[in-house]
Amino acid sequence: MRYSALTQRIAGDGAAAWHIHDRALELIEQGVDVLLLSVGDPDFDTPKPIVQAAIDSLLAGDTHYSPVRGNRSLRNSIARRHARRSGQVVEADHVVVMPGAQCAVYSVAQCLLDPGDEVIVAEPMYVTYEGVFGACGARVVPVAVRPENGFRVDPADVAALITPRTRAMLLNSPNNPSGASLSLPIWQTLAQLCIEHDLWLISDEVYSDLLYEGKHISPASLPGMAERTATLDSLSKSHAMSGWRVGWVIGPKSLTQHLIHLSLCMLFGLPEFVQKAAVVALDADLPQLEQMRDEYRLRRDLVCDRLADCQGLRAVKPDGGMFVMVDVRETGVDAQVFAERLLEGYGVSVLAGEAFGPSAAGHIRIGLVVDQARLGEACRRIVCCATQLLEQQPS
Repeated sequence: MRYSALTQRIAGDGAAAWHIHDRALELIEQGVDVLLLSVGDPDFDTPKPIVQAAIDSLLAGDTHYSPVRGNRSLRNSIARRHARRSGQVVEADHVVVMPGAQCAVYSVAQCLLDPGDEVIVAEPMYVTYEGVFGACGARVVPVAVRPENGFRVDPADVAALITPRTRAMLLNSPNNPSGASLSLPIWQTLAQLCIEHDLWLISDEVYSDLLYEGKHISPASLPGMAERTATLDSLSKSHAMSGWRVGWVIGPKSLTQHLIHLSLCMLFGLPEFVQKAAVVALDADLPQLEQMRDEYRLRRDLVCDRLADCQGLRAVKPDGGMFVMVDVRETGVDAQVFAERLLEGYGVSVLAGEAFGPSAAGHIRIGLVVDQARLGEACRRIVCCATQLLEQQPS
């Protein structure tokens, strides 16, 4: 039977990146001791007040349809949080609630881009971006970055890629997988490019609450940017709510109206009990959030310290996020081979950097998603793998 061309556009190298993770899950099912560091799923429990809010909502009978764009109470909470953090003046009508930031970026792409449009995306890039833009027929134009510069974007490189077909740029700060963040001067230059060339900016800020170095800048707050920026965020990482699927888009009211139309065709709203829990997540005083953030920072430092003196490995210390990129090129093999050897021989599952773009070639991505004891054990196994590969190199 025949399938649409869409099926080819959404299946690319990004989708294939998960093969090693799937293999790790198979080994775990077989009883093999595997340290699973290949997916960005927080290992913390969702704070209990959030869970209780969902239970109370279910017991109250909140099991029916909810407003397609999200309940006003939740959109008010999102708008207040964004205004407090960024200084940008936003209202509930600037917000559309989505089932996760993944759905948010897909929906925004569908509403902004036509077939043949170009979207500039800084790499290394999250593995699903390729499929998201492929789904609407747009062409991804990657911006190469340099590991020795901490994987940070150079605005001059972005400017050099703008053509008459450029419609938007997507930037993710802090970045997944690199953890690199963008400073105010960089954002100001990029904003000026957007204004000069009449471009949309899609700002993926999912890791903004997990920034350890510097200050997070929400580019929609810069002069002239609110009307041309779609800000994406979620509760998945910051609140350990990845399975709850709560994300959102903040943008001009004209964009939110288009997103509502798309949601009518595709989603028809989040469950009411999930939204009630999300309001508590955003409004309640939850000390667990700071505790989780501090723990991620300690895990980042642990990995960078444990690998600092290992021949053949070089950890690139991230500004934020929940991953550490490690350069493995001196071991004499590419990152995919290293990751496969690490999984099959040492029981540690990581992703190869090539899945995120050429700028991350020769690197592996380590997820900070297990406790410090197990993370330390993973580092020990990674060092053993690197040492063995170095010993096998011809002298």
